[in-house]
Amino acid sequence: MLSEPRSGRLAAWGNALLAGLVSPDDAVLAIVAEDAVHRLEGLPGEPVPVGLTLGLGRLRALGVTGLRVALPQPGHPLGLSGPPEFNARALEAEEAVVCHGAAFGLVPEVHEAGPDGDAHVEVVWRCLPVREAPPADVPSLGEAERELAEALREATEVLSQLDLAGSGPVAEAAIDAYRARTELGGEVLAPGYPPRAVRVLELARRVGLLVSLAYENGHGGAVSASEMAARGAALRPVERTARRAQVAAYNSVVEERERGVR
Repeated sequence: MLSEPRSGRLAAWGNALLAGLVSPDDAVLAIVAEDAVHRLEGLPGEPVPVGLTLGLGRLRALGVTGLRVALPQPGHPLGLSGPPEFNARALEAEEAVVCHGAAFGLVPEVHEAGPDGDAHVEVVWRCLPVREAPPADVPSLGEAERELAEALREATEVLSQLDLAGSGPVAEAAIDAYRARTELGGEVLAPGYPPRAVRVLELARRVGLLVSLAYENGHGGAVSASEMAARGAALRPVERTARRAQVAAYNSVVEERERGVR
């Protein structure tokens, strides 16, 4: 939840490219980030994998006008619309990009190559047919922002009640450090996104940070099995809210375009 999903980078900068707000080179650099290379495989008319620049251009030629994000988990097909084969691959990867304007979806397959200590990451985005239908369980930006404000309060209360290391000064210090890293890292979203989307995504990451702190800092005061179960039961809906908001932020450009806002 803390790290930016590859599907988020592809959708955000792909949308900026499709809108003519960034150059292909800038979009590709932002999408690839610290990975070595990204390719698209299975595009209609392309018998072999192609690079991002050619692949995004090919998607545009096929009628794609926007890109949405899906971040599914077992029991929660967030952002998906089918069919089963695409949903299964997206669930295995825990992320996907769904095209708007043409019935295609992209699922990342991540491979590490090279010796230990000098490995590099290669990503292949597999293109598959999707069902043209509303994505599952994606809220509007306004709904996401309201839900996140409540989720942030709930997360803090839960961590305090369970006496976990994810509340109090430890959490605040981690949040401050995360904010500093984010500011040094530049833009939260690509050009063309509304300020509210940036605000929602930042808040979603903060909520996700609190949840991660709770899961990663040992048992804290929850030493019994029942207390550990209570922690998980309390944090799962908070985590789900943060993921829903994350998807809403990445998808906001396409949603506003559909409503004729932009």
